[in-house]
Amino acid sequence: MLQHAWLRRGPVACLLWPLSLAYRAIAALRRVAYRRGWKPSQGVGVPLVVVGNVVAGGAGKTPVVMAVVRHLQARGLAAGVVSRGYGRRTQDAREVHADSDPRDVGDEPLLVHRSTGAPVVVDRDRVAAAQRLLAAHPDLDVIVSDDGLQHLALRRAVEICVFDDRGVGNGWLLPAGPLREPWPRECDLVLHTGEHPAFAGFTARRALADHALTQDGRQVPLEALARMPNVVALAGIAQPQRFFDMLRACGIEPARCVALPDHHDFDRWSRPAGGPFTLICTEKDAAKLWQVAPDALAVPLVFTPEPAFFAALDARLSFGP
Repeated sequence: MLQHAWLRRGPVACLLWPLSLAYRAIAALRRVAYRRGWKPSQGVGVPLVVVGNVVAGGAGKTPVVMAVVRHLQARGLAAGVVSRGYGRRTQDAREVHADSDPRDVGDEPLLVHRSTGAPVVVDRDRVAAAQRLLAAHPDLDVIVSDDGLQHLALRRAVEICVFDDRGVGNGWLLPAGPLREPWPRECDLVLHTGEHPAFAGFTARRALADHALTQDGRQVPLEALARMPNVVALAGIAQPQRFFDMLRACGIEPARCVALPDHHDFDRWSRPAGGPFTLICTEKDAAKLWQVAPDALAVPLVFTPEPAFFAALDARLSFGP
C-alpha cells in the first residue's frame, strides 16, 4: 500500500523516485507560470482563506475549516465556504442546503454547512465557486476554501497548511512520497491536527463530544453508550482507527470496528450480521449512513486550535481585537 510506503524511503519509494522528479518539474513550472503572470490568478473582492495541505490524503482540513468559520462568526464576520465537493456524483456548481443529498454535494461540504450555518458552494473551479457564492450572498466578509492550496488560479489572503502525525512522510513528492509539492514552502500558518507534531507550527486539540446525535438531533450521552452491549463502530474517513481509538478513550468498547474507505457512499452497504446492535459513526459519515440506517448514532468531533492560531489568523486578515 502506497500510504505505508510513503512513510520511509524503502524499495517501493525508491523505485518510484524517478517519476517524482517529473512531478516536481511540472509542479515547479506551474507555480512559476502563476508567479510571473503567464497564467492568471484572480481575486474575488473579499479576503479568501485557503485551508489545505501539501500531503496527499486527509490531514484534518475540514475540522480546521469549521473551526475557522466559527471563529470568524464569533468575531461578527459573515463567512462563506467553497469546496470541490470531493466524492460527489455530480459535476455542476451548486449551493449546499441542509437537506442536500450528500452524494450530490459531498459529505464534507454538507457537514460544514449543517454544523456552522455558513453558506457553502461546491465546484471544481474554486474561482467560479467563490463568484457564485458572492452573487448569492453579497454581504460576505470572508471566504474560506476547503482545500485548494494548489488551486493557484484563486488569489488568497491567507494560506493555512494542515499536517497530521505523518508530517511530510518520507519527504518525497508523488508518487514516491506523499507530497504534492516540495516542503518547506512559503505559507502563512501551519497547523498540526495530530498529537505529535513533526516540526514547528500551531497545535490543536481533538476530542469527541460528550454525546452522540440521532438523525432528528436528539443527544445521547456517551456514558449511556458505554453501557450498551454489542456496539458496532463505523468510520469512512482517512484514518478510521483514530475514531475507534477515541471511542475507546471515552469508555466505549465496540464489539466490532468497521473501517471503510474515505468518503464511502454506503449505496451498497448492508447492516452487519449478528444483530441487534447499536451503530456508531462519525458525524461526517452520518448524512450518508442515515439514509440506509436511520437508527445510527453520530459522534461529533470537538476540534480546538490553540488561541495563538486564531490571533495569528486575525493579524493576517487585519481583524484586530
